[in-house]
Amino acid sequence: MSWFIRKEKGINTPTEMKREAPDGLWYQCPNCKKVMHTREHKQNAYTCVHCSYHEKIGSEAYFALLFDDNEFTELDATMTSADPLKFVDSKPYPERVRATIAKSGLNDAVRTAYGKMNDLEVTVACMDFTFIGGSMGSVVGEKIARAISHSIETRKPFLMISRSGGARMMEAGFSLMQMAKTSAKLALLSEAKIPYVSLLTDPTTGGVTASYAMLGDFNIAEPNALIGFAGPRVIRETIGKNLPEGFQSAEFVLDHGFLDFIVDRKDLKDKLTSLFGMLQ
Repeated sequence: MSWFIRKEKGINTPTEMKREAPDGLWYQCPNCKKVMHTREHKQNAYTCVHCSYHEKIGSEAYFALLFDDNEFTELDATMTSADPLKFVDSKPYPERVRATIAKSGLNDAVRTAYGKMNDLEVTVACMDFTFIGGSMGSVVGEKIARAISHSIETRKPFLMISRSGGARMMEAGFSLMQMAKTSAKLALLSEAKIPYVSLLTDPTTGGVTASYAMLGDFNIAEPNALIGFAGPRVIRETIGKNLPEGFQSAEFVLDHGFLDFIVDRKDLKDKLTSLFGMLQ
């Protein structure tokens, strides 16, 4: 039987002529449910052309959006996690790390690089949630600390893009130490009078929020990003009360004085270079 026949209109498409749409050709917004071409979504900085919903993206997309012509030099690209605690949960920690590297193509939950942003030299650290929930382990702390050192040595402004579930439980105290280490490095950056802007994206929680994510000269966020320390469920169960509507959204956090402003991703590059230009 033919797949589609309308003889009165002169349409007769045999089954063998049927063609499926290629995978990945269309993007459906999880917020408004409307469909757009994947190319259009990408050109719109991975935001919905209908409702401006900001899709979660990682370092590869952010670097392409921010660095001029996507040209940059990556720092400490081959650094990977050790297993100081010989940690085992459902599988040994080294096995989990190897599996995540193979699946994500990343070596850990942060990438650091330097290059030009609208002809302004900057150093950028960007977290990747796909690597064990963007968790902060020893490699994350060390790479961020080295990126800050690079900013100090070269007098380049520093941008931190955070997206994390918090500390990495497989490294326990070693993970928590990264809060102090990165905070101390940022104090040195401040003493050197080099600008630091922290961009909080969805989600930014736990030890990351409690350290470098909230220590910027300017703390900014993308629309509707979840920002907090403990999750809403944990807080609700702890205090035994219902939480305000929109609790821990970027807009709520801004209204309560913990952010300087919210920026649409399409405007991010221009806003950042203007801000760095003023700070310098």
